[in-house]
Amino acid sequence: MKRVVGILFLFCIGMLSAQSYKMGVTGNVHRSSIVNIHDVSKPSWGGGVGVFAQFALVENDVFDSAWLYLMPQLEFSMQGENAEPEQGKQQFPNHYIGLPIYIKYFFHKGNMKRDVFLIAGPRLEYLVSHDRKGPEVYPMFVDQEKKINSFGFGLSVGAGLKLSDNMEAFIRFDRGFSKIYPDYTHKSNTYNRLLGIGVNYYIKTE
Repeated sequence: MKRVVGILFLFCIGMLSAQSYKMGVTGNVHRSSIVNIHDVSKPSWGGGVGVFAQFALVENDVFDSAWLYLMPQLEFSMQGENAEPEQGKQQFPNHYIGLPIYIKYFFHKGNMKRDVFLIAGPRLEYLVSHDRKGPEVYPMFVDQEKKINSFGFGLSVGAGLKLSDNMEAFIRFDRGFSKIYPDYTHKSNTYNRLLGIGVNYYIKTE
């Protein structure tokens, strides 16, 4: 919980200290899974909601002409995965508070900014809840799955399209680099991954 408070504090300080910025809300629908774990694994549908700020990293000579931005985002994300062995369906819902920090690049020619953009950056995550539902198909692995890391990190990349002055649509892929189950020995690594689509809506545009 201390990590969550620290992330919230840094995010708020960053927004309040900026003289000129954009901010808004974001939401997405995604399919997520945990790689290298469980039997007959299937991605799980989930969603995410959050807030973001956007700071220009290049000169903004003409209104909204900047083409490179720093875009920190704070979100709540419902993740996890399902498994469907013959013995019965299993569910592993894991919910995170995430902090992606994007570099956002708009294709452009001089001050003429296109509507298409790319995003990429690190993503930190803090586990706020997790559960296990369904039969214990492989009892020998249950003890190894009892311990789960609270903190994780990875990379988030995507592309999007500006729909209006206040709205954008995007597609996004997240790939974790930290181990989810530290005691799991069947495979070398267990990490999160996510593929989703969503929208950004700007509340403050100057």
